[in-house]
Amino acid sequence: MRSYRFEVVRSAIFVLMVLVLSFTSGLAQTTESNGQSQDTGVRPGNRVVPSGQKLTVKGIIIRRDADTFSIADDVNNETVVLLTDRTSVKSKGGFFRFGKDYDVTSLLRGLRVEVDGRGNQNGQLVADKVRFDSGDLKTAKVVDSRVAPVEEANKRLSGQVEEAGEISKAARDEAGKANERISALDDYNVQDSISVLFKVNSAVISPEDKHALDELANKAMSTKGYVIEIAGFADSTGNTARNRALSQQRADSVVRYLQENHEIPLRRMITPFGYGELRPVADNGSAEGRRQNRRVEVKILVSKGMTRSGE
Repeated sequence: MRSYRFEVVRSAIFVLMVLVLSFTSGLAQTTESNGQSQDTGVRPGNRVVPSGQKLTVKGIIIRRDADTFSIADDVNNETVVLLTDRTSVKSKGGFFRFGKDYDVTSLLRGLRVEVDGRGNQNGQLVADKVRFDSGDLKTAKVVDSRVAPVEEANKRLSGQVEEAGEISKAARDEAGKANERISALDDYNVQDSISVLFKVNSAVISPEDKHALDELANKAMSTKGYVIEIAGFADSTGNTARNRALSQQRADSVVRYLQENHEIPLRRMITPFGYGELRPVADNGSAEGRRQNRRVEVKILVSKGMTRSGE
């Protein structure tokens, strides 16, 4: 248990360091035309993969968007990876065992991955295969659930670097614009949201909630550059392990419904995570409160960077 906690802390610190380095390196860039970088996802300073070139990249996921994610290697080279319906996502195998298939929704920030693919005309790496250790996925889920505090710490540290004079006066003048450009893919606006409620010990979606999901799916598919965030929860009855498993089953039920009934690509549904009895929205001391806590929150998110690029 102690070693697992150590791995979680180590990964969180690594993600924080990579984000800080990404921020400071972005500040060193002069403000250029943002149209191309926002359209392709490849910003100044990123690795540009030549079209058609085969490449294997290893690193940690530091950004996640609808169809792409960015990974940073050990020397902080950043590569934008494009996901397709043909991308194979698996855990790594070992002696006498094969890797397990995973959905692209498992590609969370903080996950160490190895990507095989080819470059496209936009300088992105089109992923044929993505591989990772299953143990790293457990760590990444913990890191991803705490990413907001990490990003906030990153901003504070970036400010301290500014005040220490480790970047130029000109870069400090452009700090706000550069930070906006670098963090755009991680900074989302909530376009719409619903809560799907469940009966006790159940992960079955009711007919009325299916109708609500249908309406949400139609709105999502008419929105440019959308992603859907799905988080499951449980009330406080029962033990912690059971509640976590049940909340994950509820989140997975919503993912399956949206995929099977509306053909929403799995790569557009990020972080289907079960929080168990954490983050209650009502008092568990009453039957009505417990009913409200047996829920899955479904949100349509649109990157602020995408919104601004269309203005």
